[in-house]
Amino acid sequence: MPRVREIEVFRLVLPYGRRPESILVKLTDYGGMAGWGEVVQPALDTWEDLEESLGEALIGVDWEHPNELGGIPGGSAADMACWDLWTRLIGVPLAHALGGSRTSLAATVRVSADGSLEGTVSRVNRYVGGGYGHVTLNVHPGWDVEPVRAVRAAYPALAIAVDGCGAYTEIAQLEALDSYGLAGIERPCTDLLTSAELQDRVTAPVAVEVASLQELDRAITVHAGRALLLRPSLFGSLAAVRRAHDYAVAAGWDITCADGRGAGLARAATVAVASLPGCTLPSDVTEPPRSAQIVTPPVGASGGVVAVPLTQPGLGHTIDEDQVRRLAKESFRTH
Repeated sequence: MPRVREIEVFRLVLPYGRRPESILVKLTDYGGMAGWGEVVQPALDTWEDLEESLGEALIGVDWEHPNELGGIPGGSAADMACWDLWTRLIGVPLAHALGGSRTSLAATVRVSADGSLEGTVSRVNRYVGGGYGHVTLNVHPGWDVEPVRAVRAAYPALAIAVDGCGAYTEIAQLEALDSYGLAGIERPCTDLLTSAELQDRVTAPVAVEVASLQELDRAITVHAGRALLLRPSLFGSLAAVRRAHDYAVAAGWDITCADGRGAGLARAATVAVASLPGCTLPSDVTEPPRSAQIVTPPVGASGGVVAVPLTQPGLGHTIDEDQVRRLAKESFRTH
């Protein structure tokens, strides 16, 4: 039975891109076992919530399963740490504890919109040469048909998806992309009814992103797509993520997983979720850069494939605590 005796929380500024922030939570039980969790680009009140309330919610509290701790402060970071601690104590990989069955995952890689067709094709070429059989092109109004046409001309057999990042209000341009044999159209717009209209007009599966089970239920009801872009951190708990998976599977939807960049822990949890049987589409679990991660082995793809760590319990990675403390902007400890 887990019983937390100490909590440490770290705010990290990460050394890549636009220097994103992560909050890490470390829970240590009375036997010295530790579990870790991460939230990427946290909400403004997450730090204060953890500092003020997490100790009272967990220190010295007896529990037998993370599902008993619904609504704990800190959302996905604290919940992930509870799952990691629990699965390490019982000696089970997190992927298996959630119901995952895959030993490896097909990975997609995202290609950002940079306004250069030559540059886009060049980057896709680099990824294809590295073993990727699926790429996802970020598109927006004015940058959609031309890059897709250029990449399709260069790679007739490549699986290509596009991600609209919710930028579209008119669907005509996205409808025009259907002739290029897309593997999927992710997050075309923020309005579910407009997304449903697009799905009626294209053969490619439209993938919607939602932040709650209620929103997913509405998306399924209005036929807003045929796939779910499942981002675990949006749901606050891995139990809710598993329920979202089950809802989508029951509706006949496919699932692709993705999550924020962070320091590697959030990605490791996403890999565990992506091993679930309904996650049939290639998943975006290839970032952050290996050099910026605080986990060993780093989370990443080799030849377009991501291994699911099944030889170690919990998240399946060792945490470099020295690196955590070097990257920490601030931290606190609660006994």
